[in-house]
Amino acid sequence: MFKRNSNFKALKDKDMQGKKTYEETLFLHFQLSSKVPENNFYRRLKAILDLSFVRKLTAGYYGTEGQRSIDPEVFFKLMLIGYIENINSDRKIIEQASMRMDMLYYLGYNIDEALPWHSTLSRTRQLYGEELFLSVFRQILSLCLSEGMVDGRSQAMDSAFLRANASMESLQVQMEVEMNEFYQELSESEKQEQEQPVNHLKLVADDGTKEKDSKTKTKNKGKQNLIYKSTTDPDASISMKKGTKKGLHYYGQISVDTASHVICGAMADLANQRDAQCLPALLGQTKDSLAAHHLEVEEVLADCNYSSGPVLQQLEEEGIKGYIPNLGNYLPARKGFTYVPEGDYYLCQAGKKIPFKNLRTDHRDNSQTKIYTSSVKDCKGCIWSETCIKKEKYKHIEDTIYKPYYDRMHQRMHTRKGKAKRHLRSSTVEPVLGTLLQFRRMRRVNTKGLKLANKHVLLAASAYNIKKLLAFVSSKKTAAVAVAKDTIHSCDTVLNNLLF
Repeated sequence: MFKRNSNFKALKDKDMQGKKTYEETLFLHFQLSSKVPENNFYRRLKAILDLSFVRKLTAGYYGTEGQRSIDPEVFFKLMLIGYIENINSDRKIIEQASMRMDMLYYLGYNIDEALPWHSTLSRTRQLYGEELFLSVFRQILSLCLSEGMVDGRSQAMDSAFLRANASMESLQVQMEVEMNEFYQELSESEKQEQEQPVNHLKLVADDGTKEKDSKTKTKNKGKQNLIYKSTTDPDASISMKKGTKKGLHYYGQISVDTASHVICGAMADLANQRDAQCLPALLGQTKDSLAAHHLEVEEVLADCNYSSGPVLQQLEEEGIKGYIPNLGNYLPARKGFTYVPEGDYYLCQAGKKIPFKNLRTDHRDNSQTKIYTSSVKDCKGCIWSETCIKKEKYKHIEDTIYKPYYDRMHQRMHTRKGKAKRHLRSSTVEPVLGTLLQFRRMRRVNTKGLKLANKHVLLAASAYNIKKLLAFVSSKKTAAVAVAKDTIHSCDTVLNNLLF
């Protein structure tokens, strides 16, 4: 009896089990827009971002004969999908978009339409100029500005190495003529250092840093890039970070609004230079983007890698207040010597003047150094001569011509406001840079050449701003709905009190 009931129950459970059979429909009435939810990301992006303006800007790239090209608007939409979804392959972008109804709806394709071939994306990326990618970036930035997301006055800047699409095995020694120029420059530098007196104080270089001795001055991080070039990507530079292996890189430079973390400037640059050399171009692009909306940059926040005399001078001349720490080996004062700016001279601990004598120009980079020299009469018989000038006859001091700019920046960064600005910079731009590298595929450049690397950075920054924009609009709409509900509830309460 028990066995019979058990078999009956098992049979009953088996009969109730569902099974889905698939039969492909030959004719189907289907509307893609009805299947994409109203709150879907790409549906909201389609409604808020109009890229039709790129057709007019790209008209000059095409002739009147041959096959029709990919729609420029579709091209940029596919590019943005790749950066938003963190897909670093053109083939994968097409594959992903062909399987996603929301992406097809965003691109303007029906479910039975074939997307462009993946190689078309690569060719079109190379065809279009950098100014077109900058126009797309600025169009998205203008939407952020129109929503009131950007203040614009305070900009935080930072950079990161981007891995180039080339290996160290592709490096080759440059032409013999370039090698001869390099060795000639090196020999002239050594000769000039041998002619300098050895009794000088620690030198202050053109970028405001001190140099430990004459040998240190011959070391130049860019020398290896003068000797070697990659055969596959000549624009890629040999560079490395502390604790990592050498590699071929580009610089990814960004400028972020401290009020909203929206990227207001983005570009790629050569990695065989300091960040300070990249700042003027990045600042110029940022100022131009904001000027179109009547906004001006008033503050620049950056780390010590952006510190240099020319940069500090440019910021002061343009009326921009910089918060850029001097390099760690900057000399705010010299032990035993006091600088008197009114007379432009040094006063030693014996009370003797060491006046300014002349300017010296370095032929390698045209940087200028101020020379201060004491008289032999003043140093002779001085009780500090053994530790000050040792076996020499006079004191020799060198200063960068930008010393006043470094001194003012040193004082500013040691104020309470300066310390707060340093914290603001790190909490603003560093998370943005991390997001770009980890989630917006900016870490590696899959193309070759600086121009294509610049397009890569602009598209990554555009995708980041799109995410910020839609999140802001969504939160704004949610807040508006909440306010409307509170208003309705308040009105109902008032009405009930009046009636009852």
